[in-house]
Amino acid sequence: MACIRRSSRLCAQIEKLCQHSDHVVELQRRGFYQKCCHHQMTSLLHNYKKNIITQVDNKNINLKTRSMQIQQPGSQQETHVDLNNLLSDDLKGFYDDIKKELINNTNVEELKQISTYYFDGHGKAFRPMITILMSRAINCHHNNRDELLSSQRQVAMIVEMIHCASLIHDDVIDQSDTRRGKASANIVWSQKKVTMAGNFILAIASIMKARLKNDDVTLTLSKVITDLVQGELMQLGSKENETERFKHYLSKTYRKTASLIANGAKSVAMLGGADEKLADIAYNYGRNIGLAFQLIDDHLDFVSSSDKMGKPTAADLKLGLATAPVLFACEQYPELDPMIMRRFQEPGDVERAFELVNKSQGLEQTKYLAQKHCDEAIKLARSLVDSPYQKGLIDISELVVNREK
Repeated sequence: MACIRRSSRLCAQIEKLCQHSDHVVELQRRGFYQKCCHHQMTSLLHNYKKNIITQVDNKNINLKTRSMQIQQPGSQQETHVDLNNLLSDDLKGFYDDIKKELINNTNVEELKQISTYYFDGHGKAFRPMITILMSRAINCHHNNRDELLSSQRQVAMIVEMIHCASLIHDDVIDQSDTRRGKASANIVWSQKKVTMAGNFILAIASIMKARLKNDDVTLTLSKVITDLVQGELMQLGSKENETERFKHYLSKTYRKTASLIANGAKSVAMLGGADEKLADIAYNYGRNIGLAFQLIDDHLDFVSSSDKMGKPTAADLKLGLATAPVLFACEQYPELDPMIMRRFQEPGDVERAFELVNKSQGLEQTKYLAQKHCDEAIKLARSLVDSPYQKGLIDISELVVNREK
């Protein structure tokens, strides 16, 4: 069924959004799904996916050797900052402070050990870095002052706690053996105990949200947990139709990865006094960075070593998951379709799928899509007033697409 006439303007807006690499979750957030027919949306999303493939084919982009310097037409060369030095004071004692929150809220010794297991300072601290950079960049832009508010640092802690709780639950669901180069929590302790510890971390994060005494921020951060649960459930399912499958993947990626970064960035912007427009800039920066981060993660699952990743590679295929490299590779190798539908469960499926993805342009197309999201994030960061933290947001965008682990 075609769109009704008064919806044609909405359909045009959707097409424009797709052409600019804003994916389906943003359309859902704006409520366009209820106003435009399913057939039209499916067609537009199909064209969006095809557009990514065509651009890689036509431009013959060699993304593996692309420079980290991303220049807009007519722009001057970027000045880079030392992120570790820039954030050293803000991140000093960061994980110790999280552990104190957890330890001080229970008398059960084993729960203290399990809940603090992943807060050992050996992670990337990627989400806290973005949250703190956005805090200070917004404070410079809105208040002409770069001080980090204690409430904004609390949000950075909450964001990292929600992330680590999700890792614990993921490891239980996936029955993972390793995480961050060491035995995963569910290997060291029983799955039941580890699941309870993940719930405990979320509970303490919720207490910390309440302490902020800001209803808008509480609501914004609460969306993250609902997104995480929905994303995990979506990951357990699949779609028969090729375009539906890609839409499913993008929506799942937003919920499982990008929502936390986006809503964390939006929360600290609101705490810094940002108006709705400025808060949306922070949100969309985080959304694009989150999508790019996961796309690169899916890319690295095929090309990086287990030592670099700190976890087994080709793990997603073994779990029966079809990520972006596989979905793009289907365009060249339709024999992947039945493997996807049976979740790579037959003997030889994982090995054959791995081979076909590496033979296809799926990896290049995935990295190109990640680059497009990073480019959009950089554009948004440039709309903020110049400061070391604004430059840090630009630098971290460039690092995301070039990371090797």
